[in-house]
Order: sequence, then C-alpha cells, then structure tokens
Amino acid sequence: MEDVIDFIKKHHMIKSGEIIGVACSGGRDSICLLHFLNSIKEQLDFEVVAVNVDHGIRQNSALDTQFVVDFCKQHGIRSYKFKGEALRVAKEEKLTVEQAARKVRYGIFETVIKKGLVDKIALAHHMNDQAETILLNIIRGTGLSGARGMEPVRDEIYIRPFLNTDRAEIMAYLDEHSLEYVEDESNQDNSFSRNYIRNVVMPSIRKHFGVIDRNIVNFASICAKDDDYINSQINMGTMIETADTVKIPLSYFYQDEAIVNRILRKVLSKFSRHDIESKHIRIVKDFALESQNGNMITLPFKIKVLKEYDFIVFGNIKKKVVTGEYPFRSGKLKVDGYGIIRSTSSKVLTEPKIHQHIIDADRLPTKAVWRFRKEGDVFSPLGLGGSKKLKDYFIDKKIPQRMRGEIPVLAVDNKVLIVGDIEISDEIKVTDKTIHFYKINYEKDLI
Repeated sequence: MEDVIDFIKKHHMIKSGEIIGVACSGGRDSICLLHFLNSIKEQLDFEVVAVNVDHGIRQNSALDTQFVVDFCKQHGIRSYKFKGEALRVAKEEKLTVEQAARKVRYGIFETVIKKGLVDKIALAHHMNDQAETILLNIIRGTGLSGARGMEPVRDEIYIRPFLNTDRAEIMAYLDEHSLEYVEDESNQDNSFSRNYIRNVVMPSIRKHFGVIDRNIVNFASICAKDDDYINSQINMGTMIETADTVKIPLSYFYQDEAIVNRILRKVLSKFSRHDIESKHIRIVKDFALESQNGNMITLPFKIKVLKEYDFIVFGNIKKKVVTGEYPFRSGKLKVDGYGIIRSTSSKVLTEPKIHQHIIDADRLPTKAVWRFRKEGDVFSPLGLGGSKKLKDYFIDKKIPQRMRGEIPVLAVDNKVLIVGDIEISDEIKVTDKTIHFYKINYEKDLI
C-alpha cells in the first residue's frame, strides 16, 4: 500500500492537521480505506473519523451502521452516523433510487463539512470502480469529460486515495489484517446500472480480453489531458452568475461544438450533481438556436432554461412580482423587494453618476409616487418627444419579462416619470431654466 501514500502526496490530498472523514458503509472497500488511513495518520499528521450514512433503502442497513460503529470503537476511531430517506427523495423528486441515495449521501457530507466536523471526505472508489464509471459514462453519452472518469480530488474536499489501487490489493490488505466487513445485498441487484456494469458487463469483457481495467483507466488519463486543454480555450468571462441563475450570451452557441458542449456542461453542473448526458446538451443547443424569445424548457433535475433576448438563462428562474406605493420625498426610501432609493435636493448641477438620475425638481408633480408597473402605464422616454406603453418601452430596451415587475417606477396615475435606474421622462428633464434639482440614487439589494 506504499503506492497509496505516494498517490495521496502526488495529488496533495491531505494537509497536516486536517480531519479526514471517511465515508464508511461497512463494505470491504470503505473498511479497508478507514483502517488504512487510520494506520498512516501519524505518518502524515492528520485525524481520521468515520462518516456513516444509512440511506434507509435496505432492511439490514441499520445493522450495517451498527457494524461500523462497533468497528470504530474497536480501533479507537471517532464516528458519526446519519439516517437518510432515499426512497422518499426518489419519489418526491422523481429520481432513481441510485440518484436519490447519492443526493442524500452528498447532502450529508456537505453538512458535516460546513459544520466543521471534518475538513474533507475520503471516498473508497478504487481503480476497478474507475473503469466501471468510465464505461458507464461512455454508454450514457457523457462525452470526453465523462470518459475522463472520477477525479482524485474534487472540489478540494472529496478525495479518493484508492483511485489508482486495484481491488485485488484491497482484498489482500483485508486478509493481511484479518478485517471483517459487511456485504450489501443490493450490490447483487443488477437492475441498478452500476451493478449491471460491475456484475455482468465487466466480467464478460475480462473473460475475452483479460484484465483491462488498467487500460481503461489509462485511456481516461489521456482523455483528461485532452479535455483539460480544450477547457483552457474556453472564455467564460461574459457569463453572468447570481445565487439562483447563470446567464450566458446567445453568441456562445455559434462557437465550435466542442467548446459549446463544455460550456453547457460547466453551466448545468452548477445546478445538478447528476450526470449531464449528451441528450441534455443537444436539447439546450437546439432550444437556444431555434426557439423564440421568452420560451422556456425544464430539463431533468428541475433545471429551467429560458431564452431571454440575446441570452440563455439557466437555473431557478422565477417571475418576481412586487407591490407597494411610496410617496416621493427627499431622503432615504426603503422599497421592499427592490432596495434603497435616495433623493437629494440640490441647486448645483453635476454630471450624473452611475445608478443616478438628475431631474428638474420644480417639474415634478406633488402627487408622484414610487410603485411598480401597472397595466395601462405610459412613458415618454427622454429625448424621443412622444409617449408609448411602458410594456413596449421594456420590449424596446430588451428588459427581460421576468424582471419587469421588480423595477420601481415614479408615476402620477398611469403616467410614468422615471423607470428606476434606467431612464427619466422627457417631462422632468433638466433644462437651461432649471434652478432646483433632485439627484436620485439607486441601491438595489444584492439578493
């Protein structure tokens, strides 16, 4: 197992003083990893704890959890145990049991990391798992990025010390140290895609071609190098990202297909840990190039995709509706659902700053109120010398429909005098006769 230590060092998996949580189901691979890391913790100066997740799928899962707890007590290892509800998640979110179990498991891992119970999670995937994953990804049509397989280190928190270790070495280690482990009966259920690859496909391939796992993994290494180079040619500088959405220019979709595919995989992976398949990429590309402005589709895993003028928007897309009226006044005004509007009276004219309007205070009607758009609103944009429906103005300015309801307007009845932080009406513009100004500044909430 000296090669494992070298592999850990090569990929900088563990830093001195870190707490490494080993994802331990009680099966042979995770028991081997837990025992091995515990045996080298002084050598590399880190702490080991076990993290067990009972997915609530199998009848004997509680017994497996107890086995892990007892194993940890026997070897002086601290342990945490958690209960998940994969079957409920699968039903509610229309996922396969495999997908739901993975979501539950990684949700718990992220929680223990956020709470500071561990610094990283060690996963017991080994070389044979890697070969199976690569083959499964190819079958699913995940492209070159899927053919590269699992990463030794992902997101700087998930580490796979055994990824270059053969299953035979793990079995030899278990025998050498007389380590017991539990057998998960669901591993024999070939209705699960991975089990079918592991129990049926891979043995058949090995029977005809010999031990090919290492060759598949070497192939993945070549794919990874090519994939890294292509990814280095991608410029995501004009991507606009918020907490709920990612917005990319429509022009991205006219680049080379290899670039477009990677851009979409990168964007979609922000919203789903599930495998992004070629069919999902193809659906988005066709939608971007062929659909009409304002159209929206929903991908699997509840990812929404919206065509919005010259952009394609991904994520949790919601149409925000804000209400409320606020009489115009000097000073700071907190507008619920928008942010701060600050109006300052002045007799000195200056050049407008960013996020600022300057108007003729004497031409502003006393009954003006800040509110949000209503049906029948009209607006006379600065310098155009005529009025139009506010809806038509928004269309002309390419203001996304989903965002129009959250833009404050200053209005008297149905006459709009200011479209907040965008434009003022010709009726309140500053002229050479203006002696009294209002300087209006806008501070939109970040969320």
